[in-house]
Amino acid sequence: MPNFVTGLALGVECEVSIMQIHLSRNSDVPLQEQIAEQVVFSISTGKLSAGEQLPSVRALAVRLKIHHNTVSKAYRELVRRGWLARRHGSRLFVEAVGEQSSKGDLDGLINETIQRAREMGYSLQVLQERVMERVYSAPPDDVVVVEAEPGLREIIRTELISRVGRRVKACSPDQLPKSPELATRAQVTAPDYAVRLVKSIVPRDRPCVPLTFSGADEHVKRIEELTQASTIGVASVSKTLLKTARGLLASAVGERHTLKEFLVSSTGTADLRGIDLAFCDSVAIARVRCKRKIHYRLIAVESIEALAVTLSAQRDYGGGKRVKVARTARRS
Repeated sequence: MPNFVTGLALGVECEVSIMQIHLSRNSDVPLQEQIAEQVVFSISTGKLSAGEQLPSVRALAVRLKIHHNTVSKAYRELVRRGWLARRHGSRLFVEAVGEQSSKGDLDGLINETIQRAREMGYSLQVLQERVMERVYSAPPDDVVVVEAEPGLREIIRTELISRVGRRVKACSPDQLPKSPELATRAQVTAPDYAVRLVKSIVPRDRPCVPLTFSGADEHVKRIEELTQASTIGVASVSKTLLKTARGLLASAVGERHTLKEFLVSSTGTADLRGIDLAFCDSVAIARVRCKRKIHYRLIAVESIEALAVTLSAQRDYGGGKRVKVARTARRS
């Protein structure tokens, strides 16, 4: 019988994040890697938000029935990679990725904005003019995807091309400040975790649109529903996505199935006809030969729709006459 570490919803205190961790002791993937990659996936898919506190090393180890050093190693790796940050001594939090959205209804948000503007010394007229100036600013020509890993960049770009009705370019966070003209007449978009890296570079009247990754519950369920021992393949042009998949699928694969990873080159193809079930990203799926391949769409539908709505509003209202804003002095 496979020896599974029970997957638990963890909440040590009321302010501590609740997260699902599923581990398998019989997997070839080390336990600390399974933990780390599942935390990364939870952050990327929005299940863990910036600023949320994680369970302590000891609390997580007790609940997963593993040695605390295993959890400690996973947490240290996530801090090193910038996913987590230490605050108030040894407490660990999801690293902030940008300003948090205001919660509540729209009227409440408007009221808070008016109150904040008054506190800063701006009149309602100036606030109204600035809002209209933002609404009627010129629409972007392109969409620019910002992501550090080349494979993920290409996957995101591919998924957006068919959905947003704009030319889609891509660059790394390091490239954007060296070529600021990329963002001047473009709508910049980036995964949630990368928004903070470009916030100071993009135009203030056209802030970066965050992208959330899709969950993988359906893909895990496909593996769990297999009635016979099978060879599972994951094909991607992204090393990062392969690493995350290895940690995420380890508990479902367990001892019964075999997991194989295939890094697909940017120009080549992959023959996976000996694989029983293959999960492919949006670029790799057209280059993979397999009798049963399942498409994994990286970007959540809600994120693509939000970007499309943003671009549509800019197209419908953009390019109008710029509003000349009369600035008033702040109160002393």
